Amino acid sequence: MEAIVVENLVKRYDDFEAVRRISFRVRKGEIFAFLGPNGAGKTTTVHVLTTLLRPTSGRAFVAGHDVLEEPEEVRKNIGIVFQEPSVDRELTAWENLLIHGMIYGLSREEIRERGRELLEFVELWKFRNRPLKFFSGGMVRRFEIARALLHEPQILFLDEPTIGLDPQTRAHIWEYIRAMKERGVTIFLTTHYMEEAERLADRIAIMDRGKIIAEGTAEELKRLVGNDVIYVRFEGKTECFEADFVRGCRILPDGRVRFDVENASEALPKLFERARELGLRIFEVTYHRPTLNDVFLHLTGREIRENEENPMKSAMRLWGRMR
Repeated sequence: MEAIVVENLVKRYDDFEAVRRISFRVRKGEIFAFLGPNGAGKTTTVHVLTTLLRPTSGRAFVAGHDVLEEPEEVRKNIGIVFQEPSVDRELTAWENLLIHGMIYGLSREEIRERGRELLEFVELWKFRNRPLKFFSGGMVRRFEIARALLHEPQILFLDEPTIGLDPQTRAHIWEYIRAMKERGVTIFLTTHYMEEAERLADRIAIMDRGKIIAEGTAEELKRLVGNDVIYVRFEGKTECFEADFVRGCRILPDGRVRFDVENASEALPKLFERARELGLRIFEVTYHRPTLNDVFLHLTGREIRENEENPMKSAMRLWGRMR
């Protein structure tokens, strides 16, 4: 059963197409990740699916409801954690929860019961009466996860949930995400961190420039590249060449040559021999199993850039378009 169904979705701002006819399905109870650089269209897609933006064309169903025809029903069934914190920092954690619960029509008793359980879940119960302005970035993120789950949504949207967090805090957030899946919550995650997508997601859609360019499990995506990747730096000239043991070859911006091969240990002696035949002298060679960044590079010719743009700048630009 699908929790989310998207068919030929388009979102256009004047002459700019932020989302370009994408289609995908998210199964109930899975963690589905949108992986791609900032500006790829991930957040715009989330805004459409959460009814914050109207699509230009195409259809989208969330928790069985049409985002255009039944936006109120969609909102009842989803929780959202945005890129930028959306809390009132002057209020305490408990006051923020109370307001959120009342917006969703929960009784004070329901808010007390669920609020305590969720704050304990994210290890913030003892800080419930502390204003959020005294919370660290990681604590705010954990609180936002608890708040988003307060009305027991079927689907939780996490838009770059660990951006700007230190590695230890990021690992804690990953633990909570896995625990939410065990609770039966469907999770739609956007990220530009390859490790995050690979370690958390059941399935991944790689997005670039408004399009989904590949979709599958992490292992399925890696098989698009091959079993191993060899990086070679030649002395003097840089040259890419074909051979029966090479599945693909590309010259990288830093001057290295990347070879996609089935088995690096078998291919390396052949590569040295072929280079010698061509009069190429190898200065440096390394190899490893392909990563999701290798997949992105294989599909686009570019690497996923970790910090292309400040998310606040993207948000301000989006706000300007919406006005």
